[in-house]
Amino acid sequence: MITIKKVTSQTELKKFVTFPFSLYKDSKYWVPPIIKDELETFDKTKNPVFKNADAWFFLAYKNGQIVGRVAAIINRLEVEKQGLKKMRFGWFDFIDDQEVSKALLQKVAEIGTKNNLEYMEGPVGFSNLDKVGVLIEGFDHIGTMITWYNYPYYKTHYENMGFVKEKEYMENKFPASNADPALFTKLNDLIKRRYGLKEVNFTSTKEVMPMADEMFDLFNETYSKLSSFVPITEVQKNYFKKKYISFINPEYIKFIKDKEDKLIAFAIVMPSFSEALQKAKGKLFPFGIFHLLKAKKNSKDVIFYLIGIHPDYQNKGVTAIIFNEYYKTFKEKGIKMCYRTPELEENVAIKQMWKHFDPVIYKRRRTYKKSL
Repeated sequence: MITIKKVTSQTELKKFVTFPFSLYKDSKYWVPPIIKDELETFDKTKNPVFKNADAWFFLAYKNGQIVGRVAAIINRLEVEKQGLKKMRFGWFDFIDDQEVSKALLQKVAEIGTKNNLEYMEGPVGFSNLDKVGVLIEGFDHIGTMITWYNYPYYKTHYENMGFVKEKEYMENKFPASNADPALFTKLNDLIKRRYGLKEVNFTSTKEVMPMADEMFDLFNETYSKLSSFVPITEVQKNYFKKKYISFINPEYIKFIKDKEDKLIAFAIVMPSFSEALQKAKGKLFPFGIFHLLKAKKNSKDVIFYLIGIHPDYQNKGVTAIIFNEYYKTFKEKGIKMCYRTPELEENVAIKQMWKHFDPVIYKRRRTYKKSL
């Protein structure tokens, strides 16, 4: 007998957040989140996304044990301003029991139907800076702090319930040594002269902060044409600045400005925190923070987290300037491997940007859709 219970207390919310710790306790590939951070993500008084979104959290019980969880999400910006009648769901984890996954998604469907929505899609988060997609290939690779990991049976559960592929994402990797400076050094000088551009490098987080709002505006402009894009609001900018930018090495943030001092491109790379997070076991204290700080300083693997280029400068070789700057930084730090965050299969521009580095697709993930 499966019982689905709506999360209504902080104690239950903590159970919601920590359920994957038991589900994946034997997996060497799963990367745990920091429990405190996850709780804050779901805290309506702390996460400004709740000004434009509603969420419900559910736990599945069988014989008194928690056996699954799901978050049901309505992003009102998406529904009301973009006219997408979509019921989102995410943070969807379950034991290999079809009755459990079915019962959880039935709750999501009920909320969608009650709110006159037309279809449900997941797994997705609240916005484009959240995790996305169920892993369908690459189960024997360690996860990252910005993706969900799952067992292979998840895909079968979706398809057995009549869900169909909505979007596919690819994750690529390449050795840093594939970045041949001959490909971008000359072009870097040419592009800078032709368009009057200049690179901006940072040595402290304090230097980045005053320019962060402009970066988020450019992010909105860069990705607005992609399907499922929901813009970052003004209040979210402050939240993301605090949550993400202080976590990133300032030397891994690169800005490009035009002759009027306007930001036209940016890139953010993060050190890999995967193994540090596994050692931290979801807690910053007493020792977790030391593992993370050590990874921030010494990790030889990096993740290309975000790249944004103003539409007027796309296909004009601006990436040569960005790569030239990263080449210098990576060489100095002895970086070995570069990983990329999930990128939409349909994003041809991003494929073109990376083609000279001989990337290898090592993971694929999907979102699934079903009519209500």
